[in-house]
Amino acid sequence: MKLLVTGALGMLGRDLVHELAGGGHLVSATDAASPAACLDITNPLAVRACLLKEKPRWVINCAAFTKVDACEEQEELATRINGDAPGYMAAVCADLGIRLAHISTDYVFDGTKTGPYHEDDPTNPINAYGRSKLKGETAIAERMDDYLIIRTQWLFGLGGPNFVATILKLAEERSSIDVVYDQFGCPTYTRDLAKAIRVLIENDARGIFHVCNRGKASWYDLAKKTVEFAGLSTQINPVTTENFPRPAKRPANSVLSTMRFTDATGKLLPIWPAALQGYLQSRLTKGTNSTE
Repeated sequence: MKLLVTGALGMLGRDLVHELAGGGHLVSATDAASPAACLDITNPLAVRACLLKEKPRWVINCAAFTKVDACEEQEELATRINGDAPGYMAAVCADLGIRLAHISTDYVFDGTKTGPYHEDDPTNPINAYGRSKLKGETAIAERMDDYLIIRTQWLFGLGGPNFVATILKLAEERSSIDVVYDQFGCPTYTRDLAKAIRVLIENDARGIFHVCNRGKASWYDLAKKTVEFAGLSTQINPVTTENFPRPAKRPANSVLSTMRFTDATGKLLPIWPAALQGYLQSRLTKGTNSTE
């Protein structure tokens, strides 16, 4: 099957291209930062020209403005990339009979629910990043029926900067680190997510799916396990969100239920501590430095 991946130089995009190609698919990899295969997804004419040339069966959109705090100051740019551009892709895909898979986020929810969020729970983003991503979801649904939206969260992987890599870097420099303990989610390894995306596409899935590694964690839990698994002696100190202010407000609870994914595919993603161990082992194997 011929597939086109946007944002292919990003953390998820790199793993997804590798996973899809390893699964026997013909993959076209595009990215705004790629000299050889540049695609500006905010340019409707460029999107149409690319899809007319490549003629893929699916487009998988991994391109996004993901710097959550920066989105607060650059919401117009975030909306253009995360909100408007998916709508352009959806319109072209609908016109050309191409299927679209789009990567979204747990931050479309406000975090007030006590249990895991399901796909049909009401959305109510509380920061600019979440608002921009929800606009992208809405734009896709308004323009086509043949779409797949995959919400995920708390990503870490070899292909880019992430929370785990930051903790490892800080642990080399400091004897103790303060980390928020009252925000909860599901840490997710991009390799596991890439495999799940391939399975959904190969199963011809439609609609919205939540996909993440299993198990609930706080940022404190994730940092503590990272230091423990890495064999470091750095002290991890739990602090409240109020003691660690950030430009963008974060949901207190954005744990996602993956029941729909499992029901549709028969698959379970690994629990997050196992995924974290796999990531750390891959770093050692590849000799990845702490800043990635």
